Amino acid sequence: MTVAISKSITLTEFLQLDFINESPAWEYIDGEVIQKSMGGVKHSTLQKRLVSVIDGAATQQNVDYEAFPELRCTPNGRSVVPDISVVQAAALPLDDTGEMSGQGIEFAPEWVIEVLSPGQSQTKVTDNILYCIRHGSRLGWLIDPVARAVLVFLPEQLPEVLGGEAMLPIVEGLQLELSVAQLFSWLKRG
Repeated sequence: MTVAISKSITLTEFLQLDFINESPAWEYIDGEVIQKSMGGVKHSTLQKRLVSVIDGAATQQNVDYEAFPELRCTPNGRSVVPDISVVQAAALPLDDTGEMSGQGIEFAPEWVIEVLSPGQSQTKVTDNILYCIRHGSRLGWLIDPVARAVLVFLPEQLPEVLGGEAMLPIVEGLQLELSVAQLFSWLKRG
């Protein structure tokens, strides 16, 4: 279930609110302030494993990508917090000391990944992925643990539903082979 604040505010006002990074995070969509749904164990497991696998592949291949859980992305008037944002490390904001700075990034990540949580609106999550694709993301995944499927978004293409042994597309430049079945096998213990 999402919680919304009825008063319409500007993006600048939203970004100054002290509670927007509380868990679960708050997002700013079309002037509305909305709190994300809290994920469950399946959501957290998929999120944790994907960040680890993506970062591991990038490090092993010496590729300039980093995966971040719950990183605030604020491209062109909307502020969203995807479950996973894969960003080129060279694009991350740095302060004068060379450390990462700010509340997040002010652009769409190269690759945006969402894991559908119980009670979460698939339409709203899809809208956020499409927004990111329209504003610079090169790949989007919507992972549905109940349907055991991944809805894949690419710029200027119709979305595609992948399941079973289908191989998932990966952002260009990163070598990673992962099927839908392998992704969901992470939910089994032992």
